[in-house]
Amino acid sequence: MRFSKEVKVGIFMVTGIVLLYFGFNFLKGVDFFSSHHKYYAVFDNVDKLTPSNQIFLSGLAVGRVSDIRILQNKRNKVLVELEISSEVKIDRKSTVILSGDLLGTKYLLLDIGVIIDPLPPGDTINAQLDKGIADLLAENAVPVAANLQSTLRKLNIVLDNLASNTGKLDTILLDFQGTPIQIKGMLRNINGKLSEVTDEIGGVTRNLNGKLDQLEPTLANFKVLSDSLKQIEINGTLKKVQGTLARLNETLGKLNSKDNTAGKLMNDDELYNNLNALLLSMDSLANHLNSNPKHFFGPLGQSRKKIERDLEKQKKDN
Repeated sequence: MRFSKEVKVGIFMVTGIVLLYFGFNFLKGVDFFSSHHKYYAVFDNVDKLTPSNQIFLSGLAVGRVSDIRILQNKRNKVLVELEISSEVKIDRKSTVILSGDLLGTKYLLLDIGVIIDPLPPGDTINAQLDKGIADLLAENAVPVAANLQSTLRKLNIVLDNLASNTGKLDTILLDFQGTPIQIKGMLRNINGKLSEVTDEIGGVTRNLNGKLDQLEPTLANFKVLSDSLKQIEINGTLKKVQGTLARLNETLGKLNSKDNTAGKLMNDDELYNNLNALLLSMDSLANHLNSNPKHFFGPLGQSRKKIERDLEKQKKDN
């Protein structure tokens, strides 16, 4: 069966229109191969939101804005129709948030939370506007403005005090203008006094130099006298030491010779032995006297024989 050119052109046009429609909707985010549920959200202001803007859940696109209508009977609020994937379950307490990026592109964010009471398709989701940059700047500008106002108040107080003290500052500056003149006069007086003091010091120095010149012969005489006194004392001391050494040598010589008693005691053994025997006899006599005083202190004394008998008896008793 052969078609005419007109039929072929008609079929081509219909096919192109169908492909254009599906392609345009695909570019808008319409997925023809997955099912969607429709929900609604009511905003006071959509801030240039347009159909086909994406809906994100945890950063993943789960739907799009399918339609936007204004509700004039409800104080010009805006009804937004949402197409959300049927796989996404929404709770009655869920919220859809209108937000945007720095380039001005608007999108919706889903905050589902915990699914306790599921929201059926066709129902209305709670709507909320996200805080934009302008809102954040406005919020942060409030404390900055308050601090600026406080700073301006303090600055005004400082300026008022400065204005009230202007007269005092003028008086102080006038006093400062006269101060250099007074300082110059003081410096002149000081220079004159310093010159006088310098001259006096020079005169005293010259007098001292003259006195020192006069004292030089006297100091020389004192030095000679001191040297003489030292020489006299040293000579007398040396003579005394020499005499002492001579007498010591004489004494040592006498001790070394046998012509005297001390020399004999130090050099003669026989005299030493006799003296030792004498001391032993005296020791024995003293012991006998301590042991038998009656042998010596009797009225007529005792005979030698009786004393010997007593000593033998004592030996036997011991």
